[in-house]
Amino acid sequence: MTTDPGPRPDWTVRGTDRDEYPEVMRVVGEALLTPDLPEEREPFIRPLLDAEGYDRVLVAVDGDEIVGSVNDFGFEMAMPGGPRSVAGVTGVGVWPTHRRQGVLSALIRRQFADIHARGDRYAALWASEGSIYGRFGYGPAVREMETTLRQPHARLRPDAPRDPDLRVRLADPQQVRSDLERVHREVAAVQVGQFQRAAHWWDRALRDQPRFRKDRGPLMAVVVSGSDGPLGYALYRTRNAFERDGFHGQVHVQEVTATTPAAWTALYEHLFNRDLVDEVVFECVAMDDPLHHLLVDRHRAVPTLFTSLWVRLVDVPGALSERTYAAPAEAVLEVGDRYAPWNAGRWHLKADTGGARVEATEADPDLSLDVSTLSAAYVGQTSLHGYLNAGLVTEHTPGTVERLDVALHRFQAPFCNQVF
Repeated sequence: MTTDPGPRPDWTVRGTDRDEYPEVMRVVGEALLTPDLPEEREPFIRPLLDAEGYDRVLVAVDGDEIVGSVNDFGFEMAMPGGPRSVAGVTGVGVWPTHRRQGVLSALIRRQFADIHARGDRYAALWASEGSIYGRFGYGPAVREMETTLRQPHARLRPDAPRDPDLRVRLADPQQVRSDLERVHREVAAVQVGQFQRAAHWWDRALRDQPRFRKDRGPLMAVVVSGSDGPLGYALYRTRNAFERDGFHGQVHVQEVTATTPAAWTALYEHLFNRDLVDEVVFECVAMDDPLHHLLVDRHRAVPTLFTSLWVRLVDVPGALSERTYAAPAEAVLEVGDRYAPWNAGRWHLKADTGGARVEATEADPDLSLDVSTLSAAYVGQTSLHGYLNAGLVTEHTPGTVERLDVALHRFQAPFCNQVF
C-alpha cells in the first residue's frame, strides 16, 4: 500500500527553454485533458513562444521530472486609465499524480514575484475552471455573452443608422488583414480588456486549418469601409445543413467590431442577409454590444452569459493610483493577500476624476476585503455591493461600498474576446 506523502512546501520552481518545452506541453496537455499529442499541438503554440520568448515559462520539477507549469505573455491591454502592461497568464497545468500537493501554489507565488519584479501591476487569464483562481487573488472581472438569432427575427430597426456610401467587402481574411489590424488597433486602445495583437496573435486569430473549422466552412472576413479607410469587420464561418424541407444554414460569428454606428449596422445586415441562412450565432460579444439596441425585437437574442477575463492586481497601490475614477472617493482599504504579501495591509485611497493617491496607513479601515474581490471590481463591471450582501467583505464605515462602486464604475462594458 502506497502512503500519500502529503503536501511538499518546497517544490523546485525554475525556468525552462525551447528544447525542454515539448515536455511542458505534455504536462499541460494532460492536465487540461487535451486529446492531441504534444507534436500535434506544437505548430499552433510554438509561434507564440518563439515570438515572445521562453523566459516567462516556469516549471515545477520533482527530481528530473516536470510536474507543473505556468506561463505568461506580455500584453499591452486597455485598463481603466489607459493602456497598461499586463501579464497574460496561460499554460497552467499540474501532472495528475501531483495535484493538491502545493505544486501550483509554488508556481503561482514565483510567477507573482517575477511579475512584480518586472514592474507589472496586473495579471489576467481565462480560467479553465472557475473554482481554482479565486484563492490566488484573481477576481471574475469581465462578463461577456453569446447569443443566437433565428430567422425571421434577425432584422434591424428601420431607424438603425445607415450610410449608403459605405463599402462592404467579403474576402479571405489574409487578403484584408491590414484592414482588420487597423480597426482592431483603434478599438483595443480604448476598450478595457482588449490587448494589442502582435503579428503572431493575428496569426492565431486567423488560423484556418481543418481542425479549427469543426463542421463549418473556411474563415471569412467582411470589412466595412468609408472614404478614410476601414471602419469595422466581422470574422465568421458558415455551416450548410440540408434537411427535407430545404437548407438550414448557419453563420457562426467569431468576432465582430466597429468604430462607427453605421458600420455596426452594415456588418449586422451583411450577416443577417446571407442566403440559405436560418441562424446567426454570435460566439462572443460585449454586454453592451449594439446588437440588442438595433434589433427590431431584442428579446429574440437571448444572451448566455459567461465569465471571460479574470484579473489580478499584482501591485495594489500602483494599480489603484493609476486608475481613473468616475466620482470622488476616499477610504482606508484593508487588503488581504496570501500570494503577494507586499499588497497586504491598509491603504489610504483618495481619488477623484483627476487621479488618485494611495499610501500605506495605520488608520482604522473603512472596508476589509480580499485582493480577489478588489481585483474583480477593478475594471468597473463587477460591483462590490454583491460581495457585501454575500458577507465576503466587511464594511466598517457605512456607505463605503456604495461610494467605491460609484467611483469604480465604467459605462462601457469591458471585453476581451481573444482567448489566450
